[in-house]
Amino acid sequence: MTQVDSSKTKLTSSFEQLGLIPELLKRIALLEYTQPTLVQAKAIPAILAGKNLLAGAITGSGKTAAFALPMLHKLAKSKASVAKGNQVTSLVLVPTRELAVQVADSFKSYGQLIKPRLKVEAVFGGVSANTQMLAMRGGADVLVATPGRLLDLISSNAIKLENVKTLVLDEADRMLSLGFTEELNQILALLPKHKQTLLFSATFPEEVKTLTDSLLTSAVEIQIQSEEKASITQQVYTVNRNRKTALLAHLIKENNWRQVLVFASAKNTCNRLEQKLAKAGVAAQIFHSDKSQGARTKVLEAFKSGETHVLIATDIAARGIDIDKLPVVINYELPRSPADYMHRIGRSGRAGEAGLALSLISHDEYHHFKIIEKKNKIKLEREQIEGFEADEEAPIDCPSREIKPMAAPEGMGKKKRNRQPKVNAELWAKK
Repeated sequence: MTQVDSSKTKLTSSFEQLGLIPELLKRIALLEYTQPTLVQAKAIPAILAGKNLLAGAITGSGKTAAFALPMLHKLAKSKASVAKGNQVTSLVLVPTRELAVQVADSFKSYGQLIKPRLKVEAVFGGVSANTQMLAMRGGADVLVATPGRLLDLISSNAIKLENVKTLVLDEADRMLSLGFTEELNQILALLPKHKQTLLFSATFPEEVKTLTDSLLTSAVEIQIQSEEKASITQQVYTVNRNRKTALLAHLIKENNWRQVLVFASAKNTCNRLEQKLAKAGVAAQIFHSDKSQGARTKVLEAFKSGETHVLIATDIAARGIDIDKLPVVINYELPRSPADYMHRIGRSGRAGEAGLALSLISHDEYHHFKIIEKKNKIKLEREQIEGFEADEEAPIDCPSREIKPMAAPEGMGKKKRNRQPKVNAELWAKK
């Protein structure tokens, strides 16, 4: 595997130097993309050259454009849409419904000026499958899918994968974690042997690296981390647990932030926090898996438009929310997984914009935050806000509990939580 050291790489000065077709260059200019990000500058030439790719870059660094632009270029160069029947030419797998919509919308936006128009579809759970089945009757040049719904539609003969030329695993670490491995094995068995495979993710745990060593032959590896982190200022405030909500309300009102994304670890916490903030004079909306897909979409659109200023979410939002210039992300509770800490804060400071990530930690979270720091190779100063200082010793009413290891993704049933299948590395190696 060929590795690219981004720390010694000069940023490509323009998209024109990357060799993209005029239709994409014109659209990029209209979108006011002035310069490729590091991941785009390194990934686009490799993808255009037909290479397999393993790319690691912090969320918000422009990963979607890094694979969408060269894929659209190659499809357009084929002179005409190759979508037919219920066949798929390019398949993008993502872990969440929100990310499926976001990635599909990006493909559609970037490809607006390409003629004839390329067909981009998204399929995901939480909504009726009938509409998606009808949409796939003409096939798709690009299909963005969550694994579960994709398998449902395949079993109904609504989608066939034998003609896939390019496979993308976006947010690959989550795709290969608990709850997705079994579905991925089934999908891999249906894909052709000869295809281009691209893996993009913010983090690459060791088990993912082991798998990709067998999956990606003659691949280019890009790791871009440290330079992208600079746009996010991280701060940690210690506070007594019973004063955490009051501190959160104080910070929101005192700073008059136009948009704030607040992360909590449980759906019940989100609901209670929304009610407590309302009593403190702070209006907020909640976003978690108990809401229907229609309700989640409505809440997200209100937040993106600025109609909603404070959004309280569980980790389903860590990888599925893409908001330009989101100024502040607050960890009201810490994520169980240290990797999810980076995904959370990556909602702010996207594509080089300045962002602020705050973590409010009480005594029972001190140890876990040290683990988060160690795993992510960061060290942050503990600060306090006047009037909300944490006691030196944990108050009597502070629960002395340890944060449990990372659970299965939110919304999974009991059966799937108890099942921990391993990815079939031999199957990947054959593909």
